[in-house]
Amino acid sequence: MAAGAVDVPLEYVRLGLRFDRLEPGFVDAYTGDPRLRAAVADEPAPTPHRLRDQARALLGELDSAQLPADRAAYLRGQLTGLECSARKLGGEPVGFIAEVQAYFQVQVTLGDPADYAAAHAALDQLLPGGGTLAERYAAHRRREECPPARLEAAVHALSSALRDRVRGQYGLPEVETVRYEVVTDKPWSGFNYYEGDYRSRVAINADLPHRLSQLPHLVAHEAYPGHHTEHCRKERGLVERDQHLEHTVFLVNTPECLMAEGLADLGVEASIGAGWGPWAAEVLGDLGLRFDGHLAEQVAAAAAPLNRVRQDAAIMLHDRAADPDEVIAHLQRWALVSADRAAQQLRFLTDPLWRAYISTYVEGFDLLSSWLAARPAEQSVGDRFVRLLDEPLTPAGITAELAVG
Repeated sequence: MAAGAVDVPLEYVRLGLRFDRLEPGFVDAYTGDPRLRAAVADEPAPTPHRLRDQARALLGELDSAQLPADRAAYLRGQLTGLECSARKLGGEPVGFIAEVQAYFQVQVTLGDPADYAAAHAALDQLLPGGGTLAERYAAHRRREECPPARLEAAVHALSSALRDRVRGQYGLPEVETVRYEVVTDKPWSGFNYYEGDYRSRVAINADLPHRLSQLPHLVAHEAYPGHHTEHCRKERGLVERDQHLEHTVFLVNTPECLMAEGLADLGVEASIGAGWGPWAAEVLGDLGLRFDGHLAEQVAAAAAPLNRVRQDAAIMLHDRAADPDEVIAHLQRWALVSADRAAQQLRFLTDPLWRAYISTYVEGFDLLSSWLAARPAEQSVGDRFVRLLDEPLTPAGITAELAVG
C-alpha cells in the first residue's frame, strides 16, 4: 500500500463496528481483533450523518486502493448498503424498493397472482379432502408439527446427520462446533450467532410451531451447509489464509446478507438433493417422529412460489401504504397462513432494522438457485455450491454471470 493511502478494508471494518454502536445488532458477527472493537467503542459517539460521510469517502477511495477486482466489487456493494443505512438512520425517507436495491443489489416487484393460483392448484391435487385449501393445508402442516418437548432431540439428530454429509462433501475444520438453544419472543424462526474460531450458537424460536419436514431446512440453513459452514470456510480461507480483513465483520442490510441467505436456503439441495423428504423421515423416524417424506417433498415444491407473498406484504406495507389488516389478508389468502402466522410475519416486516431483510430470502433463493441450475453440464452441484461458501461473490456479480451464460 502506498504511503498515505487509505486502508479501505480496515476502515470498512471500523465503519461497520461504528454502525453497531448506533444500532445494536447491526454487526451480526465479528471475528477480528478485539482491540479494534474496543478502540471503536472508545471513540466519540457516532452520528448517522458522520457514518454516511465516512461511507461515501471510502467509496471514493476504492478506485485508488489498488485492490483486486473481486475485493473492490465486494467492498463497493457493502459500502453502498452502509451509506443507505446511514441515511435512513438519519431520518431521510427512503422508499422500500430503493432501500432493497441499495442494500442487496436487486430490484423487487410484486409477485404474479397467477403464479400463486397455479401453486394453489398443485397443492389442491396433493391435499385432497373436504374443506377449503387453506384448511387442508393447515391440517397437513399440523400433522407434521414436532412436539415441543422433542424439538431439541430432532434438531440434534438432523444436525449430526447433515454434519456428516457436509464434512464429506465440502470439508470443515476439525474443531468446528454448533451449540443449539431454544428461545422465545423473537421475530424469526432460527438465528445463527457465529462466535469465531469455528463456533456457532444457533437459537431456535419455540414460539413458532416447527414442522418435522421443515426442520431439515432449518438446520441446513443455520448450520450445515448454511451459515455456520460458510462462516467457517471463509474464516479459514479469506481471513486466515488470504488476510482479507473485510470478512472479519458481517453486517446486516448489505449484499453479503442476500448471498448468505440464498446460500443457506439452498442448503438441503446442496447437501442432500432429490429425496431429501424420505431421508429426513428416516433420520427422524429413529426418534419415533413420523411424517410422510415423499408427500412433504412434493408439497414443498408445489408451495415454493408462495414464498414471494412475504415480499409482496413488505412492498404493500412500505411502498403502497396498505393498511396492516389488508396486508394480513393478502398473506392469509395467497400464502395460506393463519391470522396468527400472518401477524408474526408482519412483526418481522415492521421491525426497523429487519424490514427489508425479507428480500434476502426471496430474491437470494431465486437468484442463487437460478445460478446453481445454470452450471456447466460437467460441473456438479457441490462444485458450484462451494464457490458460494468460499468466494466473496456478490448479487451483482452473480447476475452478471447469468447474463453471459
